[in-house]
Amino acid sequence: MTWGRDLWDQYENIEKHTQSGLDLTERYVKFVKERVDIELNYAKQLRNLSKKYTRRGGKEELDSKFSNHQAFQDILTELNDYAGQREVVAEKLTTMVCAELTRHLHELKIERKGHLAEYKKAQQNLELSFKCMENSKKKFEKEWREAEKAIQQAERIEQESASTKADVDKAKQLSHLKTHIADECKNDYAANLQKYNTEQKGLYYIEIPSIFNKLQDMDERRVVKLAEGYRLFAETEKVVMPIIAKCLDGINTASSKTSEKQDSQLFIELHKTGLVPPADVEFEDYSQGIKPAGSDTAVNQTKLRIGKKGFFNKKRQKLLPNTRKPPDSGYGPPNGQTLSKFGHAPLSYCLLSLRRPLKSVKTPPSLEDFSHLPPEQRRKRLQQSIDEINKELQKEKDQSVALEKMKEVYVSNSQLGDPNSLEPQMTQTCQTIHTLKGKLAKYEAWLSEAGGETNTSAINNNQSRTVPVNTSHNQDNFYEDDDFYEDFDDPLGQCTALYSFDGSGEGTVCMQEGELLTLMEKDQGDGWVRVRRRTGDEGYVPASYVKIS
Repeated sequence: MTWGRDLWDQYENIEKHTQSGLDLTERYVKFVKERVDIELNYAKQLRNLSKKYTRRGGKEELDSKFSNHQAFQDILTELNDYAGQREVVAEKLTTMVCAELTRHLHELKIERKGHLAEYKKAQQNLELSFKCMENSKKKFEKEWREAEKAIQQAERIEQESASTKADVDKAKQLSHLKTHIADECKNDYAANLQKYNTEQKGLYYIEIPSIFNKLQDMDERRVVKLAEGYRLFAETEKVVMPIIAKCLDGINTASSKTSEKQDSQLFIELHKTGLVPPADVEFEDYSQGIKPAGSDTAVNQTKLRIGKKGFFNKKRQKLLPNTRKPPDSGYGPPNGQTLSKFGHAPLSYCLLSLRRPLKSVKTPPSLEDFSHLPPEQRRKRLQQSIDEINKELQKEKDQSVALEKMKEVYVSNSQLGDPNSLEPQMTQTCQTIHTLKGKLAKYEAWLSEAGGETNTSAINNNQSRTVPVNTSHNQDNFYEDDDFYEDFDDPLGQCTALYSFDGSGEGTVCMQEGELLTLMEKDQGDGWVRVRRRTGDEGYVPASYVKIS
């Protein structure tokens, strides 16, 4: 069944039907565009939501070690990926549905307009042929009536007795002329009628069916393209469903990774101090003449802890004047004042008195031994530092072995390189190894002092992979042989002495006003910097005594 054969007389309905199909396609394109806007807004809101609840460091960075916190961050990551898949759906709908259907719709409109114009033109040609046939018919009718009148007039004249032969001949001649003209009009009318019938037959049996069949083919192609758009509407979802399923599986996996026992254990490890609970307060019987106990009880003693920021807290520092230039270039406070009261002493003197009160007491220049931490936390930090030093030491030993092998290759084949060129690098590596060994022994001593046990598994593994090391010396000889107190740190810059300093305390170095020094270590918050003189002497000086350039 075709439109051209079965609907040859339904031009208006065909026109309305094709226009309705184009309107439907256009409505579907608008529908998909609105769906795309919804998807993009949804993805944007999901990304903003994920960004809003994603941790940004600080306290949240510490909490992220717990499995339930990390699981929530994993969920936010999966949600962000899910938002990306919604954007993929929007992009595919835009390119594969909206853009394609819009282009096809434009082509269909142009094609339909051409077919309708072709139909109207054929209809106009048939109407012109019909008018021409009608005109010839009317002319034939007119001429034939006039011919009939001329014949009747000739017969009447011929029957009249008074008519002359000339009148009769004239009437007959006029009737013959009118009859001839009527016959010509008849032939012309017959020819136009035949032409009209031929054109009408061609219009209704050839042209109109062809045009309507083209419109039918156009509409069917539109339906196929629209159905493809319907299919792609669902197919875009199916394409991303596996990835979305992975995102949801990731959320499920994150939920399964949470462990309440593990989080509790981690919380204990992070905050366990190792301190012993205070003992019972003894009963003091004043009736027996016992003197009142002092204020330093066991309970108070457990609360005497040094904060993370040093010996002074912020409230204590506010009581001290912020004086940079001391009035005296000596080690002690000016005008014979003592350091027993900090009310009017500069901050640098207070730090000096707390850090190096006596020459005979060996205290580290900074809190690198983590003595400001509770016992348990101190042992953990020391063990972490030991592990890091072991890794660095193993790396340097591996490099030393590699340099030895390279030197052997150069010795066996001088064309590959000069063995002497490796000496500076080997010397530097050896010095670094010596420094790390001394640092390792120092941290192990601190760990032993804190009551911890060194994790020797990493050390044993490192020693099994490297060249043999002479361990026959004891710890004291080790410091002497490896120049433990020699430091090979890189300089951090230059500084100028603002005042003279005698360097009488242990670990300090003297300097003269205006002397140019090399800065080896900046102020770590305790008011001291480590410098090196041109003579090679190295030690700590008050930070307020120098100007860093």
